[in-house]
Amino acid sequence: MTDMLHPRNRTRLVRLVLAVLAAALPMAACGGERTESVVLYASLDEAYSRPLMDAFTAQTGIRVDFVTDSEATKTTGLVSRILGEQHRPRCDVFWNNEIVQTLVLRSRGCLERFQAEAARDIPDAWKDPDGYWVGFAARARVIILNTSLVTEPRPAGLGAYLEPRWKGKATLARPLHGTTATHVAVLWATWGPEKTKQFFHDLEGNEVRLSAGNAHVMREVAEGNVSWGFTDTDDFHVAHLDKKPVDIVFPDTDGAGTLLLPNTVCRIKGGPNPANALKLIEFILSRDVEAQLARGRSAQIPLRPGIPQPTGLKGLAAMRPMAVDWPRVAAVFEECHAWLRDYLAGK
Repeated sequence: MTDMLHPRNRTRLVRLVLAVLAAALPMAACGGERTESVVLYASLDEAYSRPLMDAFTAQTGIRVDFVTDSEATKTTGLVSRILGEQHRPRCDVFWNNEIVQTLVLRSRGCLERFQAEAARDIPDAWKDPDGYWVGFAARARVIILNTSLVTEPRPAGLGAYLEPRWKGKATLARPLHGTTATHVAVLWATWGPEKTKQFFHDLEGNEVRLSAGNAHVMREVAEGNVSWGFTDTDDFHVAHLDKKPVDIVFPDTDGAGTLLLPNTVCRIKGGPNPANALKLIEFILSRDVEAQLARGRSAQIPLRPGIPQPTGLKGLAAMRPMAVDWPRVAAVFEECHAWLRDYLAGK
């Protein structure tokens, strides 16, 4: 006992206890074996993105902590969350199912540059030249029509909303969220504010119905509650697979062409798991993921060559995409969105 109480031995004992505790604390904090993780915010429907993240975990052992958004607040809800967390980021990777809000995040200093080997064969037109985001797996803004209610000539584009024969018979998603908000911002940047505002006044005059979202537009048309409306190719494809009485019109001949909206992936500046963020980005941008999105129910349109196009939809080679100045669209987005919010209040 005397030997154990010798100051030198007591010092050794204390060091031994501290070493044991230091080794045990990380295990206790994790509740057992340490698990690698990464935090993903995703605006792509969870039904499509979740299986891919499960595959990533099975392949790498890295758990994906998944945060999605509702149909009614697509993209804007997650962007608001990222902006609110900017000084203490919780997200590592943002998988956005459109592009403009990604550019807004870049302009607000929320994104970190990255390089992805998997993106080498994606055309430069779909990549940020400074390395802040990469686009892949696009959708197109198209007309979905009910074949029992629409006869020739079919609606060909946005101008058809104002034709007297479609008064009270067409619908549009409320343009405050998702791809419809992006579509209107493109109009604002291309037409200018006054023409865009007049267009919405004219929509109201022709009794165009406002739906909760693009999926709701698809259901309203498929169920025959309205004759037609603008939606995205993924929503049309779901109705088509479910054998609803619907058909599709690509507005290639209506003015500027078909608006093509890529998914985008970006790395959040200061995210908690930077190394795993890069691994997840490489996975999301792989050819295999783009191919799976093309052949799945969402029917995403590949942006790089050599990947089979979705069955029953036009590919890039057969489409006339609209030429869009995306930085300009991002610059006017907040102004456009503020006006829409005020205009649609109570409607």
